[in-house]
Amino acid sequence: MVRLDKIYTRGGDSGATSLATGERRRKDDLRVEAYGAVDEANSAIGVARLATAAEPALDAMLARIQNDLFDLGAELATPQKPGAAPDGAARLAILQSQVDRLEREIDTLNAALAPLKSFVLPGGTAAAAHLHVARAISRRAERVMVALANAPEESVDAPALRYVNRLSDFLFVAARYANREKGDVLWTPGATR
Repeated sequence: MVRLDKIYTRGGDSGATSLATGERRRKDDLRVEAYGAVDEANSAIGVARLATAAEPALDAMLARIQNDLFDLGAELATPQKPGAAPDGAARLAILQSQVDRLEREIDTLNAALAPLKSFVLPGGTAAAAHLHVARAISRRAERVMVALANAPEESVDAPALRYVNRLSDFLFVAARYANREKGDVLWTPGATR
């Protein structure tokens, strides 16, 4: 169980922070950037949820995702050491079942939508606009996670990479779902020339 009695520790005043393992890393380290971007995506989803309360099914999906993103942040803050057993018993990790659930939820929301015939501009309802912001942030989190996965002596588990990739797909479909009554805001190529 997590217990936080004192919020400030002064341990990061020199520009370093501790991973869950106790290992110290610079605050601009790719691993710290990765779990920071995941936290930012989670926060953006929290803002989007202010506008999804009238959509209980969608809001429940977003609540599950927020919990998943804390799991993902914990995973990223606890690097897998070379030679360690990859069974996940000693560290929290995203599971394929979480990816599968996200895919099912994408399919559920998408079933209520007409096929796209143009690219969609971020906007429409407040919920859709906030979900598009969360989508863009989740894409950045994915880019940082891919960079981390490709960095020497670093790794990111495959289910975590699949999850963050599906997350942006989910948020795109969720934004369209939030706009389903109003309609998508469509891109018109060259319309403002």
